[in-house]
Amino acid sequence: MKPLLIAAAAPLALGAGPAFAQDPHAHHQHGPAAAPIPPAADPHAGHAMPARPADPHAGHGAHGASPPAPSAGQGGHVMGVLPAGYDPPPEPPADHAADRLFAPADMARARAQLRREHGDVRWSKVMLETAEIRLSGDGDAWAWEGEASFGGDLNRLVLKSEGEGASGELESAEVQALYGRALGPYFNLQVGVRHDVEPGPQRTYAVLGVEGVAPYWFEVEAALFLSDRGDLSARLEGSYDLRLTQRLILEPRAEANLAAGADRARGLGSGLQDVELGLRLRYAIRGEIAPYVGVHHERKLGDTADLARRRGQGTKDTRVAFGLRAWF
Repeated sequence: MKPLLIAAAAPLALGAGPAFAQDPHAHHQHGPAAAPIPPAADPHAGHAMPARPADPHAGHGAHGASPPAPSAGQGGHVMGVLPAGYDPPPEPPADHAADRLFAPADMARARAQLRREHGDVRWSKVMLETAEIRLSGDGDAWAWEGEASFGGDLNRLVLKSEGEGASGELESAEVQALYGRALGPYFNLQVGVRHDVEPGPQRTYAVLGVEGVAPYWFEVEAALFLSDRGDLSARLEGSYDLRLTQRLILEPRAEANLAAGADRARGLGSGLQDVELGLRLRYAIRGEIAPYVGVHHERKLGDTADLARRRGQGTKDTRVAFGLRAWF
């Protein structure tokens, strides 16, 4: 009698366990069962799967919740549990393979520069864009343009200066003090003040501008100026580095100045006032130092050209330029 009771209770004991612990051959048994088992939708249901390594996260759902119950069509697999192998990533390597091929000191400087350019760290840079002598038959002239930046990737202080002179006399000069805020990876918003220091009437302006790198690596800059006399003006600048070789770079540059009203005391009319065009060929002795030779053309337009003619001044000028571009 006892063997018969044991044989009858065995199917019930097996059916009471969890789904993934069922006998893989249960659907081939004959005879009465405790309850009918409907056919599984999954073609693999009822067949034992290969053993898998123990998952250290098994039994722990998101935020400590229990894993969801298996549903039809899942073949007895518990969803929401990561398989083995999804461990945290390893720590970055402390050694640098490139040091075996290149000088370790050079690679250390390169990594430091990478951190400055791509990490939110404090840094400073002084950029002398142009420092040149301009030669022509009417006499020699000279000019400069540069800026200094201090701060991080998001916020920085920017100081700008540019000017020109001829025959040993300063003709025009300006300085700007700006707060820069990154708008994205390629453009910065700038606000601050500009002051013109030149012979003649001096002006102070509020500045609102944007500068950055446009698609296809065009460097562009646009700014609005509101003077202490209420005059509104604007400036547009653009340049592009065409690399003929790794060291030889041809750079076209353009600048245009516009104004909503005239400032006759300074010889400036309304509308498009003047344009400056330049083409410079520089040779990078190092990445930071590059002497160049080029040509520079200036032309006054519209009302500004009319005011210049009344004063007996020329309206256009073309010169050969020799100069230096550097940054520190």
